[in-house]
Amino acid sequence: MTDLISELRDTARVAGERLALSGERDNYTYSGLIATVDSLAKELSERGVRRAALIADNGPAWVIVDLACLQAGIVLVPIPSFFSQEQVLCTLASSAADTLISDRSASDLQLEGVFTRAGTAKALEYLPQLVAWPLAAPEQTAGMPLGTVKITYTSGSTGAPKGVCLSEANLLATATTLNTALSASALQRHLAVLPLATLLENVAGVYAGLLRGAEVILPSLQSLGWAGSSGLEVSTLTSSISHWQPQSLVLLPQLLKGLIALAEQGHWQPPISLVFLAVGGARVAPEQIRQARDLGLPVYEGYGLSECGSVVSLNTPAAERAGSAGKVLPHCNIEIVDGEVMVKGSVYLGYLDSAEVESGSVLPTGDLGELDDDGFLWLKGRNKNVLVSSYGRNISPEWPESELLAYAGVGQCIVIGDAEAYCSALIFVTPGYSYEDVGRYIRECNQRLPDYAQLRRWAALPKRLTIADGLLTANGRLKREAIINAYPELLAHCYPGIVYPLGGSQRPFAPSHAAISQLDSDTHRSDNGEQYDVL
Repeated sequence: MTDLISELRDTARVAGERLALSGERDNYTYSGLIATVDSLAKELSERGVRRAALIADNGPAWVIVDLACLQAGIVLVPIPSFFSQEQVLCTLASSAADTLISDRSASDLQLEGVFTRAGTAKALEYLPQLVAWPLAAPEQTAGMPLGTVKITYTSGSTGAPKGVCLSEANLLATATTLNTALSASALQRHLAVLPLATLLENVAGVYAGLLRGAEVILPSLQSLGWAGSSGLEVSTLTSSISHWQPQSLVLLPQLLKGLIALAEQGHWQPPISLVFLAVGGARVAPEQIRQARDLGLPVYEGYGLSECGSVVSLNTPAAERAGSAGKVLPHCNIEIVDGEVMVKGSVYLGYLDSAEVESGSVLPTGDLGELDDDGFLWLKGRNKNVLVSSYGRNISPEWPESELLAYAGVGQCIVIGDAEAYCSALIFVTPGYSYEDVGRYIRECNQRLPDYAQLRRWAALPKRLTIADGLLTANGRLKREAIINAYPELLAHCYPGIVYPLGGSQRPFAPSHAAISQLDSDTHRSDNGEQYDVL
């Protein structure tokens, strides 16, 4: 059976001295990359490493460790840089990692508590910027499916990381089918803007890029604008994109919003080098895709899951349906059962300490969707997120949310209204935009939504939702229950109590479509005379 490293060797024989990895301080040609991977694989094997955890900055060294572990048959456990100290300790314990490889010092706050069970650190001979700490064996070894080469952790909707066990065949199938789908596009310079511990960047960005002989550009997270787990400085990201002049990027919807906002305000001109920008992680409104393209950002939406090796479907320049999540890639098969998207084919081996997934089994995704006759997937929202109004209407909140997020003034939003008479929204207003701007846009959105999905009230979030605050998952998805629990005063504003109109009717009275409210005690009038409250 062909493996990923063998495929990479074949690519290297053709690419030779072309650049494979470019960092801020070090570069590797394809021939140099293979030689370093082989040397490091031998070193790690001789050290007796069997299960390695990796926490390090973006750069060529991260990728080389990843590939060396594949070559040596070592299970790799990438740890996201935004994990809390508690999550790091939980990940190391649950994965039963015997070695921690990192560019951090022993005094790093994120690693505090790790070194109580660590041996003497020793720098890697072939990557001296990284240090390997032997870890004491945990009391109980985690159950792991046979054939696991990578354990990717996702925080999901709770704080406890969950280990997804992936095979090399799964990773290779995802990367190769992506390249087949993109074969008509000449993508020879990919800029990694997401943390490499993010499976989407690891597979769709790095693996796919290397297998097609592209140059993968790997700046540090700081130079890309990432500020730990608290967010991203978009102006720094745009400077990096302009500097490196890539042809392809992998983005999350929030990053795309930031790029659109700067370009729309005239603060950034996207480079003409850009050919393909994949965006996934949450639904993106078709209007936002059109807006991005008008500004010079060639954006294409996709859909994926960690359990499926990252990407399941993708729109491409050669095959696209506006508003869809793209055409299903051939390594996966999609079925729609009772409205839910079910995936068969190249899926995960199982979760750590859980029953192994049987070959040919179906993966319930929890996503609602439809599959058209041409194989394009149309997502409708999350099964568990569906709001049921007090009138019995089912509403996927992702639908009105995607409409709201198409406007640059809406930085983040969550639509609420379960068991209520109407929908409301909690919105983080992008700096530079007014509450009146947002209110006007909500009224525009309501004209495109049916009455039961229209937003009757809204309240401003006092600050941006972040991973650090426990309100977003690793890939930027909303932790809905946590957000609702964090802002009870905003919910009280949106649902101040049931008001019955004169005449004694028992039907709850909802504000008119135009009565878009904003939190506080002072009531003002907008230019057109409609009431709103302002902070």
